[in-house]
Amino acid sequence: MVRPTSTGVLGATVEKRPPGGADGRCPAALKRLIPGKERGTSRPALALADTPTASLPPTPLAHPGASCYPAGMIPMSDNLRGALLMMAAMAAFTGNDTLLKAVTAEVPLFQSIVIRGAVTLVLLAGLAWARGGVQLRLGRRDTRVLGLRSAGEIGATLAFLSALQHMPLANLSAIMQSLPLVVTLLAALLFRERIGWRRLTAIGVGFAGVLLIIKPGGAAFDGWSVLGVVAMGCVALRDLSTRSLSPGVPSLAVTIYAALAVTALGAVVAPFQGWVAVTPSQLISLAGAAVFLIGGYQFIIMAMRVGDVSAVTPFRYTSLLFAIVLGWITFGQLPDALTLVGAGVVIASGLFMLRRERQLGIA
Repeated sequence: MVRPTSTGVLGATVEKRPPGGADGRCPAALKRLIPGKERGTSRPALALADTPTASLPPTPLAHPGASCYPAGMIPMSDNLRGALLMMAAMAAFTGNDTLLKAVTAEVPLFQSIVIRGAVTLVLLAGLAWARGGVQLRLGRRDTRVLGLRSAGEIGATLAFLSALQHMPLANLSAIMQSLPLVVTLLAALLFRERIGWRRLTAIGVGFAGVLLIIKPGGAAFDGWSVLGVVAMGCVALRDLSTRSLSPGVPSLAVTIYAALAVTALGAVVAPFQGWVAVTPSQLISLAGAAVFLIGGYQFIIMAMRVGDVSAVTPFRYTSLLFAIVLGWITFGQLPDALTLVGAGVVIASGLFMLRRERQLGIA
């Protein structure tokens, strides 16, 4: 990755700066509080200082801009901050999945999609207003790419939520862990990106792990697992389409169009599936799912813009841990041993491939 810039999750290039000013000193917004005494009284006061004062002994700074932090506080590195944001994103996405799985047990799927989508669009409109608006008009090429991306978004949503209704949360999450492998393989096939035998082997081993999860031909085989694999393929199509968008396309605009596409499809199909009265608790759950969904998107964008991609990306795999915990607490479901082994194979393959890409200077 080329420094001092980093590529955001949707292709936007963002300048990376130290936590202090350009030279590592404290900007006005991060002035350090230094104990003192309020004039005319014996009460302690807080004095503001941009840099360490002469009365304080000089101390070596282990981090640029460390003088901005109160004594005893260790500054957080960009990669640590990015890792925490990535884990927050995975927790938010898993929270969305958990709430939808619980609601769709009683509310038709497409009705749930419409209600969640309506809340999502309202929240996105508020977010756009808070940011001073968002540019929604796109060029002809980006419009075509966005159409392909929306198709992948719709397919992924329908396949994933349909499988989620009938599968344990952790099992479906384990299948989705192979997404980086699929994206790398499709990038090599569609964009002719070079892929060596080591990464190709890692992809093959990862797919073997997926087979351990879905158990084709066995007594425990669940046909809904195949739909989970379809969802993974649609997500790969969505992500590869996102890579083809121009860097100037706002991330918020892409999110708004995705929400519009999925909600519109739900509105068309919902009358044929049926519409039922929803309880206040179900409405709250769907609204909560919308909040989790938007929060997940925002956290993952922030994570990819703050830290190095190669350092932040492995923390995507924490989604499986969140899925296991929430699936057990909410639904009393735990994955079997073979599923856990398969998930371990998939994650190990993904981490190996990420390490290899870092060695090659790709990540």
